[in-house]
Amino acid sequence: MARTGHSLIKAKITETGALLAGEMSGHIFFADKYYGYDDALYSAVRFINILQRTRGSLSQIVDALPRFYNTPEIRITCSDDQKFQVMSRVCQQLVEEGATLSTIDGVRVSRANGWWLLRVSNTQPALVVRCEASSAEGLDALRNEVSAYLSPHGLTI
Repeated sequence: MARTGHSLIKAKITETGALLAGEMSGHIFFADKYYGYDDALYSAVRFINILQRTRGSLSQIVDALPRFYNTPEIRITCSDDQKFQVMSRVCQQLVEEGATLSTIDGVRVSRANGWWLLRVSNTQPALVVRCEASSAEGLDALRNEVSAYLSPHGLTI
């Protein structure tokens, strides 16, 4: 895992020697048989090459993948002055509660049914939220949980 952002992902690829990296935004970075940056056409060509060597149709391959439910990137308007304070307070509350979390880029909270992420936008006066769960009901529960942490700060999803 690494912080979000093109230059940050590229730096992490170099640091770790990773051959492939990706962001939820859909950017895929290759450092295998390529220069180590993201390129949609190159990704498509690599994918077609994999399909050509794989038995079964694309729909069969997709059907065999585990199913997950996720939110789009949710941007919550929050002033530059306030967004860092909110992040700090939410993170402190989660630590006090003993939550399983990562603070690589904001705070990513792991739960039995999935995870949620709250981070400060690098480019806008906003907080960014993402959630992913193994069921639609689990996704709703995670989104409600994030809302409960933001509500005391006057913020809503």
